[in-house]
Amino acid sequence: MPPLPEPSAEAREHSEKTSALIRQEIEAAAGWIPFSRYMELALYAPGLGYYSAGMHKFGAAGDFVTAPEISALFGRTLARQAAQVLQLAAGNILEIGAGSGRLAFDLLTELDRQGGLPERYFILEVSADLRDRQRRLLQPFAPRVTWLDALPAAFSGLVLGNEVLDAMPVHLVAWREDGIYERGVSREDGAFRWSERKLAGGELFNAAAGLNVPPGTVSEISLAARGFIATLADMLVQGVILMLDYGFGESEYYHPQRHTGTLMCHTRHHAHDDPFYLPGLQDITAHVDFTAIATAGIAHGLNFLGYTSQAHFLLNCGITDLLAETPPEKASAYLPLSSQAQKLLNPAEMGELFKVIALGKGIDVPLIGFARGDKSRML
Repeated sequence: MPPLPEPSAEAREHSEKTSALIRQEIEAAAGWIPFSRYMELALYAPGLGYYSAGMHKFGAAGDFVTAPEISALFGRTLARQAAQVLQLAAGNILEIGAGSGRLAFDLLTELDRQGGLPERYFILEVSADLRDRQRRLLQPFAPRVTWLDALPAAFSGLVLGNEVLDAMPVHLVAWREDGIYERGVSREDGAFRWSERKLAGGELFNAAAGLNVPPGTVSEISLAARGFIATLADMLVQGVILMLDYGFGESEYYHPQRHTGTLMCHTRHHAHDDPFYLPGLQDITAHVDFTAIATAGIAHGLNFLGYTSQAHFLLNCGITDLLAETPPEKASAYLPLSSQAQKLLNPAEMGELFKVIALGKGIDVPLIGFARGDKSRML
């Protein structure tokens, strides 16, 4: 692993507090916890986890850059799909994990320009720090924006999640010659270490046993993401659940060439694969198995409405029309926008790796974002 940025003394102290909490949990669990629990604590432990503590995560000064941070074109284009859904269902939007608030701001700005603001824009956000940032950015739309501590019992409209599923805790599974094992975390010489325990039954075993995976593979299964989609399905009365994230269908996800899995960590624009490096200071993610997401949704009463690449979705929603509003002759304005659009659309950047899936209830009109470039055969 190449050298990673050296944290400040304050940041290192924060990480040590997070590590101490995880060590206590391991000791209380007789020396072993599943990796899913380690990831949950490292990311979401109140006041200590990466997403719970007040650290700058998004944008050039943070640890990674998301599509809304790259360009306002992303949110403005997504607004066209949102506008269609709002016409078909009740006029509300619920965004899960709004990050810096940039997507909400750009989406609402474009909807306002079109004269079709939602009745309410709800945000479910677990981080108090991010809530504060969102409130400041979304001040122009304050009367319409409401922050939630939990999902509502019932909702109609558009449910939106950009890079939400990849940050949900995953179980790590190792397929061995003598059976299926779950990878967990223990301690050795004061450091966190991998430790495996054989699975013999239960939900995780059944999910792993149902996959066509050769021995020697170590990969992820996100029971949390499946459960989350099931919860959204129970909540949705009418409307669309739209999830944008990086990932694959099942056959690609568990392809033999991807036998070491997809788990990745990000800190200050450095990507690596060591989740034990400074817990609480780095993001830990796994790619999304979109087949599992679609299956969970359908099993809980949702209709499958579309699956495509981010590039096709944005093109279908008219990103080139929005780009064309800036004349090429105005090079100082046009060239940066064109470069941003390339990052969003280029297969070598975000265009192909990122996918968009739509599930819904009571929607019988094709969604504009999936007009061309259908990839449902890959699920």
